[in-house]
Amino acid sequence: MKRITSKLFAMLFVSMGLLAANTFAQAQEGPDVLMKRLSTEIIDTAKNDKDIQAGDQKRVYDMVEKKILPYVDFQRMTSLAAGKSWKEATPDQQKQLTNEFRQLLVFTYSGAISQIKDQRVEFKPLRADPSDTEVEVKSQVIQTRGEPLQLNYRLEKLPAGWKIFDINVLGAWLVETYKGSFSAEISKSGIDGLIKTLSEKNKKLAAAGIAKNAGK
Repeated sequence: MKRITSKLFAMLFVSMGLLAANTFAQAQEGPDVLMKRLSTEIIDTAKNDKDIQAGDQKRVYDMVEKKILPYVDFQRMTSLAAGKSWKEATPDQQKQLTNEFRQLLVFTYSGAISQIKDQRVEFKPLRADPSDTEVEVKSQVIQTRGEPLQLNYRLEKLPAGWKIFDINVLGAWLVETYKGSFSAEISKSGIDGLIKTLSEKNKKLAAAGIAKNAGK
Protein backbone atom coordinates (compact mmCIF):
# COMPACT_ATOMS: atom_id res chain seq x y z
CA MET A 1 0.00 0.00 0.00
CA LYS A 2 1.07 3.53 -0.65
CA ARG A 3 2.94 4.83 2.36
CA ILE A 4 1.77 8.03 4.01
CA THR A 5 4.49 9.45 6.21
CA SER A 6 4.04 9.84 9.94
CA LYS A 7 4.88 13.53 9.60
CA LEU A 8 1.86 14.10 7.39
CA PHE A 9 -0.36 12.23 9.79
CA ALA A 10 1.00 14.34 12.60
CA MET A 11 -0.27 17.36 10.71
CA LEU A 12 -3.60 15.64 10.30
CA PHE A 13 -3.95 15.08 14.01
CA VAL A 14 -3.21 18.66 14.84
CA SER A 15 -6.73 19.40 13.69
CA MET A 16 -8.69 16.27 14.53
CA GLY A 17 -9.06 17.11 18.20
CA LEU A 18 -10.55 15.74 21.40
CA LEU A 19 -14.09 14.81 22.43
CA ALA A 20 -15.76 17.58 24.45
CA ALA A 21 -18.11 16.91 27.35
CA ASN A 22 -21.35 18.39 26.00
CA THR A 23 -22.54 16.11 23.19
CA PHE A 24 -25.67 18.14 22.48
CA ALA A 25 -23.66 21.34 22.07
CA GLN A 26 -21.35 19.58 19.65
CA ALA A 27 -24.26 18.50 17.48
CA GLN A 28 -25.25 22.16 17.10
CA GLU A 29 -21.79 23.33 16.05
CA GLY A 30 -21.10 24.27 12.47
CA PRO A 31 -18.40 22.13 10.81
CA ASP A 32 -15.87 24.96 10.69
CA VAL A 33 -16.51 25.93 14.32
CA LEU A 34 -16.15 22.29 15.33
CA MET A 35 -12.81 21.87 13.56
CA LYS A 36 -11.43 25.12 14.97
CA ARG A 37 -12.32 24.09 18.51
CA LEU A 38 -10.92 20.60 18.09
CA SER A 39 -7.65 21.82 16.61
CA THR A 40 -7.05 24.03 19.64
CA GLU A 41 -7.84 21.22 22.05
CA ILE A 42 -5.62 18.64 20.38
CA ILE A 43 -2.67 21.02 20.15
CA ASP A 44 -2.94 21.96 23.81
CA THR A 45 -3.28 18.34 24.90
CA ALA A 46 -0.42 17.06 22.75
CA LYS A 47 1.91 19.80 23.97
CA ASN A 48 1.07 19.47 27.65
CA ASP A 49 0.70 15.71 28.05
CA LYS A 50 4.13 14.44 29.11
CA ASP A 51 3.26 10.83 28.31
CA ILE A 52 2.29 11.71 24.74
CA GLN A 53 5.43 13.80 24.28
CA ALA A 54 7.45 10.85 25.58
CA GLY A 55 5.86 8.57 23.01
CA ASP A 56 3.79 6.42 25.38
CA GLN A 57 1.84 4.32 22.85
CA LYS A 58 -0.84 3.14 25.27
CA ARG A 59 -1.62 6.72 26.27
CA VAL A 60 -1.78 7.74 22.63
CA TYR A 61 -3.97 4.78 21.64
CA ASP A 62 -6.38 5.53 24.47
CA MET A 63 -6.63 9.16 23.43
CA VAL A 64 -7.26 8.29 19.81
CA GLU A 65 -9.90 5.67 20.63
CA LYS A 66 -11.80 7.73 23.16
CA LYS A 67 -11.31 11.29 22.01
CA ILE A 68 -10.76 11.38 18.25
CA LEU A 69 -12.50 8.46 16.58
CA PRO A 70 -16.02 9.54 17.59
CA TYR A 71 -15.65 12.30 14.99
CA VAL A 72 -14.80 9.96 12.10
CA ASP A 73 -17.33 8.03 10.00
CA PHE A 74 -15.20 4.95 9.38
CA GLN A 75 -17.92 2.95 7.68
CA ARG A 76 -18.39 5.57 4.99
CA MET A 77 -14.64 6.10 4.69
CA THR A 78 -14.12 2.36 4.25
CA SER A 79 -16.95 2.00 1.74
CA LEU A 80 -15.50 4.79 -0.38
CA ALA A 81 -12.03 3.27 -0.26
CA ALA A 82 -13.41 -0.17 -1.22
CA GLY A 83 -15.34 1.30 -4.16
CA LYS A 84 -17.78 -0.93 -6.03
CA SER A 85 -16.53 -3.98 -4.13
CA TRP A 86 -18.19 -2.66 -0.97
CA LYS A 87 -21.68 -3.48 -2.25
CA GLU A 88 -20.54 -6.95 -3.29
CA ALA A 89 -19.27 -7.73 0.21
CA THR A 90 -21.46 -9.43 2.80
CA PRO A 91 -22.49 -7.47 5.92
CA ASP A 92 -19.97 -9.49 7.94
CA GLN A 93 -17.18 -8.72 5.46
CA GLN A 94 -18.10 -5.03 5.52
CA LYS A 95 -17.92 -5.05 9.31
CA GLN A 96 -14.55 -6.83 9.38
CA LEU A 97 -13.09 -4.57 6.70
CA THR A 98 -14.26 -1.44 8.51
CA ASN A 99 -12.79 -2.65 11.79
CA GLU A 100 -9.43 -3.51 10.25
CA PHE A 101 -9.20 -0.25 8.31
CA ARG A 102 -10.17 1.66 11.42
CA GLN A 103 -7.45 -0.10 13.41
CA LEU A 104 -4.87 0.54 10.72
CA LEU A 105 -5.56 4.26 10.86
CA VAL A 106 -5.48 4.22 14.66
CA PHE A 107 -1.97 2.76 14.59
CA THR A 108 -0.84 5.08 11.82
CA TYR A 109 -2.20 8.20 13.49
CA SER A 110 -1.02 7.22 16.95
CA GLY A 111 2.53 6.89 15.76
CA ALA A 112 2.50 10.56 14.77
CA ILE A 113 0.76 12.30 17.67
CA SER A 114 3.88 12.71 19.80
CA GLN A 115 5.45 14.70 16.93
CA ILE A 116 3.11 17.62 17.56
CA LYS A 117 5.30 20.37 19.00
CA ASP A 118 4.71 23.96 17.95
CA GLN A 119 2.27 23.85 15.05
CA ARG A 120 -0.86 25.94 14.77
CA VAL A 121 -3.76 25.80 12.34
CA GLU A 122 -5.39 28.58 10.34
CA PHE A 123 -8.82 28.02 8.80
CA LYS A 124 -10.17 29.53 5.61
CA PRO A 125 -13.72 30.93 5.51
CA LEU A 126 -16.29 28.17 5.04
CA ARG A 127 -18.01 28.37 1.67
CA ALA A 128 -21.24 26.45 2.19
CA ASP A 129 -24.98 26.91 2.36
CA PRO A 130 -26.66 26.44 5.77
CA SER A 131 -28.72 23.62 4.26
CA ASP A 132 -25.68 21.66 3.03
CA THR A 133 -25.23 18.23 4.58
CA GLU A 134 -21.72 17.73 3.17
CA VAL A 135 -19.01 20.38 3.27
CA GLU A 136 -15.27 20.84 2.91
CA VAL A 137 -13.44 22.68 5.67
CA LYS A 138 -10.11 24.06 4.47
CA SER A 139 -7.14 24.86 6.66
CA GLN A 140 -3.37 25.07 6.67
CA VAL A 141 -0.85 24.05 9.29
CA ILE A 142 1.65 26.76 10.19
CA GLN A 143 5.08 25.60 11.32
CA THR A 144 8.04 27.50 12.69
CA ARG A 145 10.04 26.24 9.72
CA GLY A 146 8.94 25.47 6.21
CA GLU A 147 5.91 26.36 4.14
CA PRO A 148 2.33 26.00 5.44
CA LEU A 149 0.84 22.55 4.86
CA GLN A 150 -2.58 22.12 3.28
CA LEU A 151 -5.02 20.17 5.45
CA ASN A 152 -8.67 19.92 4.38
CA TYR A 153 -11.61 17.87 5.61
CA ARG A 154 -14.80 16.53 4.11
CA LEU A 155 -17.56 16.30 6.69
CA GLU A 156 -21.12 15.03 6.62
CA LYS A 157 -23.99 16.11 8.84
CA LEU A 158 -25.52 13.23 10.80
CA PRO A 159 -28.11 13.23 13.62
CA ALA A 160 -25.25 13.12 16.16
CA GLY A 161 -23.46 16.06 14.52
CA TRP A 162 -20.76 16.56 11.90
CA LYS A 163 -18.35 13.70 11.14
CA ILE A 164 -15.22 13.48 9.00
CA PHE A 165 -15.30 11.01 6.11
CA ASP A 166 -12.23 12.09 4.15
CA ILE A 167 -9.07 14.12 4.74
CA ASN A 168 -6.76 15.90 2.32
CA VAL A 169 -3.09 16.15 3.31
CA LEU A 170 -0.88 18.15 0.95
CA GLY A 171 -3.31 17.69 -1.94
CA ALA A 172 -3.92 13.95 -1.52
CA TRP A 173 -7.29 12.69 -0.29
CA LEU A 174 -7.00 9.80 2.17
CA VAL A 175 -9.76 7.75 0.51
CA GLU A 176 -8.18 8.01 -2.92
CA THR A 177 -4.79 7.09 -1.47
CA TYR A 178 -6.11 3.78 -0.21
CA LYS A 179 -8.62 3.14 -3.01
CA GLY A 180 -5.99 2.01 -5.51
CA SER A 181 -4.25 -0.39 -3.13
CA PHE A 182 -7.59 -1.79 -1.90
CA SER A 183 -8.69 -2.40 -5.48
CA ALA A 184 -5.44 -4.17 -6.35
CA GLU A 185 -5.68 -6.44 -3.31
CA ILE A 186 -9.34 -7.25 -3.95
CA SER A 187 -8.60 -8.10 -7.58
CA LYS A 188 -5.85 -10.47 -6.45
CA SER A 189 -7.51 -12.22 -3.51
CA GLY A 190 -10.98 -10.79 -2.95
CA ILE A 191 -12.46 -8.96 0.03
CA ASP A 192 -11.30 -11.68 2.40
CA GLY A 193 -7.77 -11.27 1.07
CA LEU A 194 -7.87 -7.53 1.77
CA ILE A 195 -9.20 -8.14 5.27
CA LYS A 196 -6.39 -10.65 5.90
CA THR A 197 -3.75 -8.24 4.59
CA LEU A 198 -4.97 -5.43 6.84
CA SER A 199 -5.23 -7.78 9.82
CA GLU A 200 -1.65 -8.97 9.40
CA LYS A 201 -0.41 -5.40 9.08
CA ASN A 202 -2.28 -4.41 12.24
CA LYS A 203 -0.75 -7.30 14.17
CA LYS A 204 2.74 -6.18 13.16
CA LEU A 205 2.01 -2.57 14.13
CA ALA A 206 0.60 -3.68 17.48
CA ALA A 207 3.66 -5.79 18.18
CA ALA A 208 5.93 -2.88 17.22
CA GLY A 209 4.08 -0.61 19.65
CA ILE A 210 4.42 -3.14 22.49
CA ALA A 211 8.13 -3.57 21.77
CA LYS A 212 8.67 0.19 21.72
CA ASN A 213 7.04 0.65 25.13
CA ALA A 214 8.93 -2.32 26.56
CA GLY A 215 12.20 -0.68 25.59
CA LYS A 216 11.55 2.46 27.61
